[in-house]
Amino acid sequence: MAGESKRAPNVAAEDRLFSLVLALLATEHGLLKSEILSTVRGYAERYDAHKPSPNIERQFERDKEAIRELGIPLDTIESPDHAGDNQQLRYRIPKGRYDLPESVRFTPDEVALLSLAAEVWREESLSEDSQRALTKLRALGIEPREPVIGYAPRLRVREAAFDPLRQALDRGQTVRFRYVKPGDVEPRVRTVDPWAVVLHDGRWHLHGRDHWADAPRTFLLQRITGPVEVLQGTSFPAPPEGVQDRILAELEALRLSNRADLAVAADSDAEVRLGRRAVERDEDAGVISLHYTDEVAFADELAGYGPEVRVLGPESLRRRVRDRLTAVRDAHRSEDAR
Repeated sequence: MAGESKRAPNVAAEDRLFSLVLALLATEHGLLKSEILSTVRGYAERYDAHKPSPNIERQFERDKEAIRELGIPLDTIESPDHAGDNQQLRYRIPKGRYDLPESVRFTPDEVALLSLAAEVWREESLSEDSQRALTKLRALGIEPREPVIGYAPRLRVREAAFDPLRQALDRGQTVRFRYVKPGDVEPRVRTVDPWAVVLHDGRWHLHGRDHWADAPRTFLLQRITGPVEVLQGTSFPAPPEGVQDRILAELEALRLSNRADLAVAADSDAEVRLGRRAVERDEDAGVISLHYTDEVAFADELAGYGPEVRVLGPESLRRRVRDRLTAVRDAHRSEDAR
């Protein structure tokens, strides 16, 4: 009909990511964001160089995070002539660091198992993860065949708050939820403009503008209690440029500033799981050292190992773990006394 605008074709997320990976692999000097948005399938259909495109730019920021979560090295190159200008940043995937080593080859059965691993996450809320895994296989030149097993178990590995937060972020809507801050007993209501949802140190975080503080804040999703309410009819300005990269850098700096020394029982589950994250170890003494981001969440994790772990330091972490174990002991004693 005359006067109607043509609707941009809907490009599946895995197709967009695949196209982005190929584009970033094909460039030696990197691509500007404007070049990516105007040429790469999945962005170019909706991009208009003459109009602001905050939704498309937010999509690109999330896709950068997705690529890095896949383990794909994504370089950000600053222009020497435009230092500090985010619009002049160039992005590329260094091919030498991404290609499989010559010695690594997959048999058909191994490819089938890799494909099956992606099929495990078949639940609707996790389908994006499985598609990302398949995208990485295809980007490596591997085309998975049909799974060798007729069904796969269904798993949920995210907090319930994840989906509504990502949907609100996609739509640029404000959210409200109850949040238990470390040290508080009762949750408090927080109203937040979601800017980014990022995975760091094995845990999901929400970063955005807290209305009460009128300042950026980061929230650990596992501390959100009850449902996330999306405030219909609300909107907020586009988040600062590069907010995802900045918050991930801040979280990583926080993680590196916290170090724990742990004595772990030999051949225990704790030795295997925590040992993978160790930055230093004394095999003879059975002591490992590792970094952590959130002391409260880390204390919860360590307490779950029971007698397999003893915290040597810092004292604050040692005290938190001891308090949790004491609470478990007292709860059992009360139960036995009934």
